[in-house]
Amino acid sequence: MIPYPSIDPVAFRIGPLAVRWYGIAYILGFLCAYGILKKLAAQGRVRLRREAVGDLMSWLVAGLVLGARVGYVLFYNLPHFVSEPWKIVAVWEGGMSFHGGLVGVTAAAWLFARRGSLRFASLGDMLVVAAPPGLFFGRIANFINGELYGRVTDLPWGMVFPGESEPRHPSQLYEAILEGLVLWAIVCWAWQRWWRRPGATLSVFLAGYGALRFVVEFTREPDAQLGFILGFLTMGQILSLATLAAGIWAWSRAKEAAAQPPGQAPRDPAGTKRAAKRRTR
Repeated sequence: MIPYPSIDPVAFRIGPLAVRWYGIAYILGFLCAYGILKKLAAQGRVRLRREAVGDLMSWLVAGLVLGARVGYVLFYNLPHFVSEPWKIVAVWEGGMSFHGGLVGVTAAAWLFARRGSLRFASLGDMLVVAAPPGLFFGRIANFINGELYGRVTDLPWGMVFPGESEPRHPSQLYEAILEGLVLWAIVCWAWQRWWRRPGATLSVFLAGYGALRFVVEFTREPDAQLGFILGFLTMGQILSLATLAAGIWAWSRAKEAAAQPPGQAPRDPAGTKRAAKRRTR
């Protein structure tokens, strides 16, 4: 067993203001994303001006925070918030969902791309290259807070977290390594290999995150208010399977688009059906 390194969740104080490591993790994640996006925009592989990255980040921050909070409310603790709806805005009490944040960021990026006449798939490829450092810092902050820890284990690196009496998996560190560092390496490799295929890097990120998160959830303690679903799955695993499926679908779309002859638009069955319906009215 390894002793849990008790670190004060409050990094420092400025008068009555407590600056927490969790907040610092968000700031570091956004700063890393901003720097990476500026660098990728300078390469000219995507039609995004470097000057527009700051505007893009504003959209992404709003989408992430709103989506992560709404996702937590809907997926993880809906009965609680139905009974006390005023607590939905109390984000300082904790409760953010990665999968909800992913939906929020996707919506924000889609709106930004539509507004700036950018190709959403290409913009998404850039964003997923910039995302993993933020995941890494976020999981480290979870570890410092002593939250979202793993299941009971007898492995030598088990830790007794605050308020617990038995050693548990430091699953936050597993996630920091897998979702942050390993996934980042995979996504950067995909970007270098398939940046000319819009949507390919995005699909690798979605499938990679879904698969890695699904596996690591077997070591993570289920949320107390939900427990196991279907007897053996956690809510995180169910949402991760949906993310994996989205990645596989996105890959098939990117592959299909790449197979189209130059100058020919990708096949759009839904659009074709709508056009045919208009002609027959």
